[in-house]
Amino acid sequence: MVHVIILAIVQGLAELLPVSSSAHVIVAEKLMGLDPTAPQMTLLLVMLHTGTMLAVIVYFWQRWRRAFFRSVPEFRDFVVALIVATVLTGVVGGGITEFTEKVLMRHQPHAWVEQLFGRLDLIAIALALAGVFILVAGLYENRQRGTVAARKLTPSQYSSIGAIQGLCIPFRGFSRSGATISTGLLSRVARSTAEDFSFALAVVLTPPADAREIWRLYQSQHHQLAGMLPAAAPSIVGVIFAFLAGLLALKWLSRWLETGRWHFFGIYCLVAAIVVGYLHHTGF
Repeated sequence: MVHVIILAIVQGLAELLPVSSSAHVIVAEKLMGLDPTAPQMTLLLVMLHTGTMLAVIVYFWQRWRRAFFRSVPEFRDFVVALIVATVLTGVVGGGITEFTEKVLMRHQPHAWVEQLFGRLDLIAIALALAGVFILVAGLYENRQRGTVAARKLTPSQYSSIGAIQGLCIPFRGFSRSGATISTGLLSRVARSTAEDFSFALAVVLTPPADAREIWRLYQSQHHQLAGMLPAAAPSIVGVIFAFLAGLLALKWLSRWLETGRWHFFGIYCLVAAIVVGYLHHTGF
């Protein structure tokens, strides 16, 4: 239970900051002697995502109402943007996952892309790429300060955000919020709009991710539901702690984004990539 609470706090803080929660949770799991590739651990990670999803809904609900629910046309446009972006996420992320499992991992029985989640070398590379992306987007957005940014998403903007989100699904370390918000900033979307839409996408994406991991655990337990209960019970406690930590992280994120300090998260990701790379080099 202590492990679950620690992981929930790490997940809740890192999930909603653009620093890749999965990378932080995987390293924390390894530090505590846990196996990040085990089905029980991936289920716990997804359940912690559910806690942060609830934090997102509570934190953003009033902002979403003001931004997207003011009229029927605005709500319709918002729903269309979510659908298109989510479909593109599935196409890109699902395509990469299928290619990884069916081609790159074809010699492994019952291959799942989650089996790569314990690879610190891959996590370090993804963290570095995310760090560069966030750093570039933050510096670019700061240079454009004073110019008018779009408050309403265009089809090309929400399509590019959805596609880039697809890259984050199979690559642990490539921050979902960092990638989607940075794509919005580079597309000249207003900061608040990019943040609102990014986390609305997260709410849509979490239930399918939950279902995939529950199915994976169900298969690993030879289709016996009883074997899933020991892994599911501690997860409920984790959801609560992830929810509370997520609310704190969202306040931090919004403040730094609105004050032009987005690029600091990119610097952090680059430092984290070096640390993770060093851990891999030492054989950790």
